[in-house]
Amino acid sequence: MNQSLKEWKFPAMLLTGLGLSSLGDFIYLVAINLLVLKMTGSAAAVAALWVVGPITSIFVNGWSGSIIDRSNKKKIMIITDIVRAVAVAIIPLLPSIWMIYALLFVISVAKSFFNPTSTTYITALIPKEKRKTFNSIRSLVSSGAFITGPAIAGVLLIVGSLEIAIYSNAISFVISAILIAFLPNIDSNQNDITEKLQLKNLLEDWQVVIRFGKEALFVMTIYSSFVIFDIFTMAMDSQEVVFTQRVIGLTEVEYSLLMSVTGIGYAAGGLLVIFISRFLSIRALIGTGLFMLAAGYFIYSLSTSFTMAATGFIILGFFFAFSNTGFTTFYQNNVPVEIMGRVTSIVSVLQSAVSVVFLLFIGIMGDLLPLRYTIVTLSIISVVLAVFVIILVSQPTKKVYFSEEKAG
Repeated sequence: MNQSLKEWKFPAMLLTGLGLSSLGDFIYLVAINLLVLKMTGSAAAVAALWVVGPITSIFVNGWSGSIIDRSNKKKIMIITDIVRAVAVAIIPLLPSIWMIYALLFVISVAKSFFNPTSTTYITALIPKEKRKTFNSIRSLVSSGAFITGPAIAGVLLIVGSLEIAIYSNAISFVISAILIAFLPNIDSNQNDITEKLQLKNLLEDWQVVIRFGKEALFVMTIYSSFVIFDIFTMAMDSQEVVFTQRVIGLTEVEYSLLMSVTGIGYAAGGLLVIFISRFLSIRALIGTGLFMLAAGYFIYSLSTSFTMAATGFIILGFFFAFSNTGFTTFYQNNVPVEIMGRVTSIVSVLQSAVSVVFLLFIGIMGDLLPLRYTIVTLSIISVVLAVFVIILVSQPTKKVYFSEEKAG
C-alpha cells in the first residue's frame, strides 16, 4: 500500500497542477468573454476571442515542437505557467481592447508550448502500464473543471467582480507552476537550442515527422481520424447556441440546463472510466467511446425537444472520457517520446488551419442552407468515421499497437 502511494506521489502532484490550471481556464473563459462584451458591447469582438487560439497555433506550433523536444520539459511548463499567470493578471488593468487581444496572443503562445510539453512529460514520467489509469483520472479532472469552473466563475461574479474571477485564474497558474517545480526532471541533458531555431533545422524536424508518419502509417491514420473527428465536433459545437435556440426552440434557461446535464454526463463518464479502465482494453475504450460519442451527436442533430437534445448530450458527455482515455494512451504508447513534441505541435498546426477554414465554411453554409441539414450531415459523417476507426483498431494484425505491457 505504501509502495503504491509512493509510486503515485508525483503523478498525483502533476494531476493536481494540471487540474488547477484547467479549472482556472474555465473560470477565465467566462470572465474574459464578459469583460470584452462589457468593454465593447460587440458580439463580434467576443467571437474574435475564439479565433486567437487557432491563429496562434498556426504561427507558433510549426516550430515550438523543435524547442520542446530539445529542451527541459519541466522548465518549459513552469515558465509558461508563470507567463500565463502574469499575462492574465495584467488583463484587467488594460484600457484598450486591442491591448487585451495582444496579451491573449501571448497567453495562447504560452499555451501552445505548455500543452504538447505536458503530453511529452506525462509520457516520460508515467510508466506504460499506468498510463491508462492516469489518463482516465485526468479525464475526470478535466470533466470536473468543465463543471465547477463556470460555476465558480458565476459565484465569484456574484460576490465579487470580473477582476476577482480573472485574478483567480492567475493564481491557479502560479500554484500549478509551484507543484510542477517539485516534480522530477525527466531530461538527462539540456542542450543549447539557439541553433535549433534556424530554418534548416526546422525543415529537418518537419522531415522527421513526415518520415515517422510514413513509417508508422497505422498510428498516424488513427491519430488523423481523431483529429478529423474533433474538427467535425468542433464545427457542430460552434453552431450549438444557434441550433438549440433557433432550430430546436429551447429557451435560454433550457439551454443553461442542457449544459448542466452535459457536465454531469462528463463527470459520470470520467468517474466510471477510472474504475473500469483496468478491465477494458485500449481498443475497447477507443471503439466504444468514439462510436457512442458520434451517436450522441447524431441524436442531438435530430432533436426536436429538450429531452431528446439532453439525451444526446448526456451520451456524448458520458463517453467522452472513454474515447479520450483510449486515444491518449494509444498515442503515448506509439509515438516516441523524443519526437512527441514535434509530432504533436506540427499536427496541431494542420488541425488549426483546417479548423479555421472549416468553421468559416460551416458558418457560411449555415446561412445558405437550413442549419438542421448541416448538423445532421456532420453527425452522420462522424458516425461513419467512428465505424472506420473501429474497423481499423479491430484488425488482429494490429494488436501490437495496443499492448499495455511494461516497456522492456
